[in-house]
Amino acid sequence: MKKLLWVFSLYIFCLCSCQSSEVNGREDFMFLAGPLTKQLVRSSDRSINDAFDCSHPVPPGSKQYFEYLQSRGVTHFKVLLSWAQLLPTGHPSQPQQAVVRCYQTLLKQLLEAGLQPLVILQGWTVPESLQSRYGGWESQELAQMFQQYAEFAFQEFAPLAHSWLTLDGVWHDGQPAHAPSFLQNILQLNKNIYQMYHQRFPDKGDLFSLLHIDYNCAISSEFENELRNLQANWTRKMLLSSKSSFSDLYVLEFCFFFLLIVLKICLYFSCLSLSKSHGISHHTRMTGLRNSYQTVWDKFKSQTTAERDLFLQESFPSGFQWATSSVSFKTEGGWSEGGKGETIWDRFGHEGLAFANQTADLACDSYRKVDYDVYLLRGLQVDTYQFSISWARIFPTGYRQSQSEKGAQYYDQLINALVASGIQPIVTLYHWDLPQALQNYGGWTNASIVEAFKDYADFCFSRFGDRVKIWNTFNSPWVVSHAGYGTGVHAPGVKDYVESSYQVTHNILKSHAEAWHVYNDNYRKTQGGKVGIALNSDWAEPSDPAKPEDVAAADRYLQFMLGWFAHPIFVDGDYPAILKDQVEQKKTACPDSVPAKLPVFTPTESKRILGTADFFGLNHYTSRLVSNSDGGCTPGPDGVGDFHATVDPTWSSTASDWIYPVPWGLRRLLNYIATEYLSANKLPVYITGNGMPTDYSVDSLTDTSRMDYMRSYINEALKATLTDGVDVQRFTVQSLMDGFEANQGYSQRFGLHYVNFEVGSRPRTPKQSAYLYAEIIEQNGFSSQKSKKFKAAERPLTRRLAALPPSEVPSQAKVVWEKFSSQSNFDRQMYHYGTFPEGFSWGISSSAYQIEGGWNADGKGPSIWDTFTQTTNTIPDNANGNVACDSYNRLNEDLYMLRALRVKSYRFSLSWSRIFPDGTRKSLNQKGVDYYNRLIDGLIAYNIEPMVTLYHWDLPEALQKVNGWESAEMIDIFNDYCDFCFATFGDRVKFWITINQPQTIAWSGYGLGNMPPNVVDPGYRPYIVAHNLIKAHAKAYHTYDDKYRQLQGGLISIALNADWFEPADVNVVREVVTADRAMQFQLGWFAHPIFKNGDYPDALKWQVGNKSEIQSLPQSRLPSFTEEEKNFIKGTADVFCVNHYTTRVVSYFTAALQPHSYEWDRDMRESEEPSSPTTAIPNQKAVAWGLRRLLNWIKEEYGDPEIYITENGAAVEWDDFERVMFYKTYIDEALKANNLDGVRLRGYTATAFMDSFEWLHGYKFLFGLHHVDFTNPDRPRTPKYSAHYYYNIIKDNGFPLPDDEKMLYGHFREDFMWSSASASYQIEGGWRADGKGLSIWDKFAHSPSKILNDDNGDIACDSYNKIEEDVAILKQLKVSHYRFSLSWSRVLPDGTINNINEAGINYYQRLLDALHAANIQPQVTLYHWDLPQAIEDYGGFLNENFIKLFRDYADLMFDRLGDKVKIWITFNEPIMTANHGYGFGSFAPGISSGPDTLPYIVGHNLIKAHAEAWHLYNDKYRAKQNGIISITVNSDWSEPRNPYRQEDYDAARRVVEFYLGWFAHPIFNGDYSEIMKKRIRDRSLAAGLPQSRLPEFTPEEIKRIKGTHDFFGLNHYTSVLAFPVDHGDAQSIEADKGAMGVSDRTWLDTGSSWLKIAPFGIRRLLNFIKNEYGNPPIVITENGVSERGTVDLNDVHRIYYYDQYINEVLKAYLLDGVDVRGYTAWSLMDNLEWTAGFSERFGLFYVNRTDPNLPRVPKSSVNFYTKMIKCNGFPDPESGHECLNPYHATVKIKVGFKVTICKCSQTI
Repeated sequence: MKKLLWVFSLYIFCLCSCQSSEVNGREDFMFLAGPLTKQLVRSSDRSINDAFDCSHPVPPGSKQYFEYLQSRGVTHFKVLLSWAQLLPTGHPSQPQQAVVRCYQTLLKQLLEAGLQPLVILQGWTVPESLQSRYGGWESQELAQMFQQYAEFAFQEFAPLAHSWLTLDGVWHDGQPAHAPSFLQNILQLNKNIYQMYHQRFPDKGDLFSLLHIDYNCAISSEFENELRNLQANWTRKMLLSSKSSFSDLYVLEFCFFFLLIVLKICLYFSCLSLSKSHGISHHTRMTGLRNSYQTVWDKFKSQTTAERDLFLQESFPSGFQWATSSVSFKTEGGWSEGGKGETIWDRFGHEGLAFANQTADLACDSYRKVDYDVYLLRGLQVDTYQFSISWARIFPTGYRQSQSEKGAQYYDQLINALVASGIQPIVTLYHWDLPQALQNYGGWTNASIVEAFKDYADFCFSRFGDRVKIWNTFNSPWVVSHAGYGTGVHAPGVKDYVESSYQVTHNILKSHAEAWHVYNDNYRKTQGGKVGIALNSDWAEPSDPAKPEDVAAADRYLQFMLGWFAHPIFVDGDYPAILKDQVEQKKTACPDSVPAKLPVFTPTESKRILGTADFFGLNHYTSRLVSNSDGGCTPGPDGVGDFHATVDPTWSSTASDWIYPVPWGLRRLLNYIATEYLSANKLPVYITGNGMPTDYSVDSLTDTSRMDYMRSYINEALKATLTDGVDVQRFTVQSLMDGFEANQGYSQRFGLHYVNFEVGSRPRTPKQSAYLYAEIIEQNGFSSQKSKKFKAAERPLTRRLAALPPSEVPSQAKVVWEKFSSQSNFDRQMYHYGTFPEGFSWGISSSAYQIEGGWNADGKGPSIWDTFTQTTNTIPDNANGNVACDSYNRLNEDLYMLRALRVKSYRFSLSWSRIFPDGTRKSLNQKGVDYYNRLIDGLIAYNIEPMVTLYHWDLPEALQKVNGWESAEMIDIFNDYCDFCFATFGDRVKFWITINQPQTIAWSGYGLGNMPPNVVDPGYRPYIVAHNLIKAHAKAYHTYDDKYRQLQGGLISIALNADWFEPADVNVVREVVTADRAMQFQLGWFAHPIFKNGDYPDALKWQVGNKSEIQSLPQSRLPSFTEEEKNFIKGTADVFCVNHYTTRVVSYFTAALQPHSYEWDRDMRESEEPSSPTTAIPNQKAVAWGLRRLLNWIKEEYGDPEIYITENGAAVEWDDFERVMFYKTYIDEALKANNLDGVRLRGYTATAFMDSFEWLHGYKFLFGLHHVDFTNPDRPRTPKYSAHYYYNIIKDNGFPLPDDEKMLYGHFREDFMWSSASASYQIEGGWRADGKGLSIWDKFAHSPSKILNDDNGDIACDSYNKIEEDVAILKQLKVSHYRFSLSWSRVLPDGTINNINEAGINYYQRLLDALHAANIQPQVTLYHWDLPQAIEDYGGFLNENFIKLFRDYADLMFDRLGDKVKIWITFNEPIMTANHGYGFGSFAPGISSGPDTLPYIVGHNLIKAHAEAWHLYNDKYRAKQNGIISITVNSDWSEPRNPYRQEDYDAARRVVEFYLGWFAHPIFNGDYSEIMKKRIRDRSLAAGLPQSRLPEFTPEEIKRIKGTHDFFGLNHYTSVLAFPVDHGDAQSIEADKGAMGVSDRTWLDTGSSWLKIAPFGIRRLLNFIKNEYGNPPIVITENGVSERGTVDLNDVHRIYYYDQYINEVLKAYLLDGVDVRGYTAWSLMDNLEWTAGFSERFGLFYVNRTDPNLPRVPKSSVNFYTKMIKCNGFPDPESGHECLNPYHATVKIKVGFKVTICKCSQTI
């Protein structure tokens, strides 16, 4: 390969040797920039500047660029002329004049900017016409043509240029540089041109010769002679430059003696090259040259303190990147989730080596909180986020074969969330958390780790590289080598600085290089990213600047820290010479105790490492003062490096004894890096980490020390960038949030966001430093913000709504009750998936008094609420809004949250008394105006529409003193205030609301008097005030319409509050009229005049008028509008704005005549909707379906206006989950109204933005999506779960159908078992027939108050006498199997084989025969809860003798019935027997005396009894009967209630382990699960017990039990959302489980309170079984749904249930590979549902209990299930499958759920 020696090394020499030479009395010195470039072109092997060639006009902005360069000291600018562009034919007579003019323009711009052009005649290719004719530069003809071209160029451009160069780059592109003719022609050509120039322009300027020389030393042995010939032929000047990526060059006087030095250097270095690879040039450091540290130190050492600390008020260059960071093991938690392997930091923490024995097991819970973390990033407005991947989460053992897909999916989720939020992910492959499995084999000391890391990196590049464009291979590898393997204070805790530490660095460098080459070779071309490494370094200064030895020691400090890694990568592929020399010296000085063993790179390794970085990543935190010392034979950098590091005692401290703020050190370090490592390659510097810690408990939120640190360090980076020319392109603040800080645990806080580690939910709260950083980012540095003009998005001009006729009584909108009030619960609750229209406005709300505070700040006047709260004691805790959320002083904090939420609009109100302190224009308070201008401008800057309410209840007190809204004068006063606001803010505000909830003002403020102004006059003044409010609104509307609309283009409305009123009985006309009247009295009072005819609704006028007349009043208490006023009022709203919170049930009531009252005028009673959830506020239940009906009523009543929901929310007392459920249900009802009913809904506003002053409730009830700590004077804001939930609704624009909710088409296996089920006690009856003995359920049912309605199973369904009827309905179902249970006490009345009841056995034999005759296979359960009472009398399951008794019973049944039974089940749902029978006592036998131990004993004996029965069958009967036997366990599926909280996942796991795992784990895996054993043991010991309350199996028992299954029998009905509960010292299963479950409100109700329809759960439970128990064959032995109440044979909810649940089973089978063998519908017929008696009905067949014959009547679900069996699943409707008929489709339409086709291509 050709090797080139660049003469740039000689230029460096001349810089040292010739800098004093002078010509003509001046120093001949140039500071050169250029050339101008078109674009940066990326090739496969290098980056080159594509110089501007005048093929297009001079780029815009070039002049400003030249002026900038001149201001920075540049003197000359390189201009490359293009021979090919100027003279395409090569002939001077045929120039391109446009190109000539372009170059002239360029040269003039340079001169105007004060720059001298340095014109290069030829730096481009030869014109193609000449090259094809003459060849290359060896041709004399081409040289002659070039001379003619030069003459032409001098003629055209010499007047504008005084400095010229002839040729540049003529050795490139394959020119035969070794040919004598080539060199001779070039030299002669330069000589001729030189002479011509000076003859024609003797006074112009200088003509230099070759711009650069590059020569192949290997070609000619006569190199010295050729150089001497070159010297002899040239006597003037030569410019030497390196054709590298430099943009600024020094031009020096040529020194003739350099030629011999060239020769010596060439021979000495054997023609070492400056090879280029991917834009990175590498230089060889030359002995004797001035070192980089000395250069930088000399530059800064003489700075005064004032000069050093001068704050630069400037901005970073455009495009500068702002970032923050996190580290996987510090923040993620989830240490063993998703298959993650143990890391060295997991082991470190678990061994108690971190501070206070803390661990990173949960850390910040970021594994579950992607949305939380990205929320913070959006608030910060960073454009990049640097995080690390946990190697052990991706590859648990460190190797690809152990890959965890769940780990990769977590990072997919994080990266996708970042990209969706416009944040660039920057990924670190390794940040200290090595898989422990690799450390077990030596970790980074083992050379094999290089290949392991390479493979890991390869996986990450391939998996994430399509979205990740910047990679750090390692972060702070020095810390790994130093602290992890040197001092041992970090994981893995190895203390070996002699050998291990150096070996670790060696392997890390090789690993880094291999990863870089993997990316470079395999991914760079397609992904276009960059790979680098983030190196940490302090800055080092000499302790005594006057001592050269201290200066040298500081240099050594940097080489031992930074150079240890940077030198091999950025300089020469090897360790720094200083480091190597020190190690060698120590080896000589310490032969008996060598302090360091430095590995050696092979030449191949050095070459492989050199240049493996696309940027320089720097982590910097602090500085050190360094002095020279004799380190002796002490290992470690200080000892080997012979230096000693200290700190200046005047430097301030931090929570870390390592970090001392020394901001100026960053600037100096950046200059050092640029000089030492980047002078040749010009790579950018990314500051990848900078920050400081505070103490855990000190300065947590008001972190002024961090703010000072951050501000000063960022400013030093700015100085380095703008003043020193260091190419810093990114600044990263460490870190996003507090975390687990390695060996310091949680004792130190680095975060911009505070994490409360005392709370399991790990809430994040922005600190003051977060807000400062957001401000710096917004300004792109520190330049003073010039006032910007913000412009809001344009709205189309609205047309005034047409007037409508008055409402009838009742109104035509009564059709809404007719349409919806008769809905079934099933139809009403059915969730609707879909999205809102494009452009839908998602908002959030607040109001001035509730959040602003600053009640008397900056000239604000008092409002009526200020007066009220400061003079009354009626508000809880005497709260007031004096400070509230302090939003007046915390605007940036509010904007932070709004940015993070990504709302489209923000509804807030103006404080009238802040703008006009006395309510009138003459008192204008400009500071108040300024506040709202800042708020509005801030919103528009982030594309958030201001939705401004002019009046939200806080009337200036001065106006109330003149009667407030009782006075008609208020109409004009309010209008003047509105006029001012329109004029002042209307250029940016396009959505105005005049008044919020005028009904509340009128009634609560002037009727009840419980709100300011506290006027108590319920009969008169509410109507007067409302009258004035309506007229005031109308006047403001007309002012806007007449004066501002055309110019400003906004809209204006009024926000009316409306409950929904549901009639107590929709079938009673009077009740419907009452409900309609309620709507008119509340909503119509204001809406009717404005949206209809300008007058009150007749229902209101008649009612008040009639009441007034009956009360003997001369006229109605309701004022009247004149015709003129009506015309003025009607149509004064552009859209309909409604605030809605709850629904009330109303009924007619003749109210009292006295006292006169708006309330009594209505003639109605109100009550709460009985079945809906409560909220924290009394009488404000969450009745989501009322919103849909209200929106429909508005549509019908007011002419289908565009509607905005301007307030909707809930106050919750103890958990934000309830608020999430509120939004989930209410917004879905709004979606139904929009999508299904045609309501023109245009926007939704959630209430409230943050916790605030809630009027009469003070701070007791909180509506906020953000928590505000009102005990903290800084009022910190913390996003709640609901904030993240609402963000996702906004992001999705509603509720798009999730993929896992879509219907799958396909079939089950051909031999799939379709079954239905029953149980003996529930259906048989005949409780004492034919010798049957008593069972525990016989006794329990005959005990008082045990079963609802005193029902019992004495007769039940009388199946004991109805075999034929039962088999007939089974045949009707077309099932292939029938599951039923045997009554133990029917065949063995006393439970023992000593007393066999043949009549009982005969019954089952006849049943089996009938089934076989019908071709139905029996599935027989030996025990379904009805234990013989005789056995219970001797202790039942608590007595170990039970095991033998059960074995004997099973033996008899196998023997007598086994030839007819091929599927046996030992026990059904053993947990119900153990926990409900012997724990709660709610089931037979009703024992509740020992909930701490008895259930565990019962369960223990049940498991052993099952195992004995299994072994009996296996050993004695299987061979001849060929049957299978197992057990049926039941379980709900459990999901975390809060999906962002690890402790909820843990609780959900415990629910399944204590439910399913209690019995499945011993049978399938051999023993109780570790989770269960540990929980019970720990709680038992904590309670003072000597041992666990959970019995232990002996090794023999474990062996006997494990594997006693032929299939997994599963009963499943529903799912729960789990969360942790601490039961204190209570000892019970529930307490041991430590978890409770709730339901999602959107899950459909059934006839059983515990059963909600959640189909997804069965698929997830099946997958759990597959993964936990080795994918056994699974038979679903029960699944079904109940109803109660009125009998309806059209059981659409059951059809829906089966359809959805069975489809989920199909997904588990086809998509997930779960081995599902059968499905059983529970139940065959309605029966005795245990303690619920006959009130809950699960049956496919209805049993008419009013008929003594108990006939079985098919429900609609029978036909559905029959078709399902016939189709063996879900054939694609387009397939034309023979099983399909119109009924199947009809049922689905009737049910009303949407089926989305998802074709499955898999085959069975």
